[in-house]
Amino acid sequence: MKSYAGFWKRAGAFALDYIIILGYLIALTLLFLFLNNAFHADRFLFTTRVQSQFMGFIFVTLPVTLYFAFGESSSRQATWGKQRLKLKVTDYNGNKVGFWRAFSRTLLKFIPWEISHTLIWTIYFSPQTDSFLINYGFGLVYLLIGLNLASLIMTKTHQTLYDFLAKTFVTTQSSDL
Repeated sequence: MKSYAGFWKRAGAFALDYIIILGYLIALTLLFLFLNNAFHADRFLFTTRVQSQFMGFIFVTLPVTLYFAFGESSSRQATWGKQRLKLKVTDYNGNKVGFWRAFSRTLLKFIPWEISHTLIWTIYFSPQTDSFLINYGFGLVYLLIGLNLASLIMTKTHQTLYDFLAKTFVTTQSSDL
């Protein structure tokens, strides 16, 4: 019988994964501080809202997405954090998911994150933007996060919306193996 990972196990696994993500972000920040001091990199990397959003996606979102996609589609079916808490990402039959399904799942998971980035760049580059639109955007972010949490907590299979869309499950590994 399958055992589905609930909120606390999944939150714990993400917190462990965030240690790796945080290490990457610190290294990236130090690299960009060096590049900016030496070459004024911000003058050509972050000159417009669209360019800033693109650079943020290329240097932050894409590598983090690849970390999750490669880990969850690997033979271990898990990122480092999920492995530590004995969780796996599976299809309905408990099988490994392919790279593109894991990649899609992660992209869907990070939609609120990307909307937030877009809104922050909009505030920075276009402070005259109607605050109603900014507030509406952040409201959408909180709605998506809330719906993911509600479905995770309230469904028997503990699936988030992005799990439903990607047809994936996060299961606990049996200690009998």
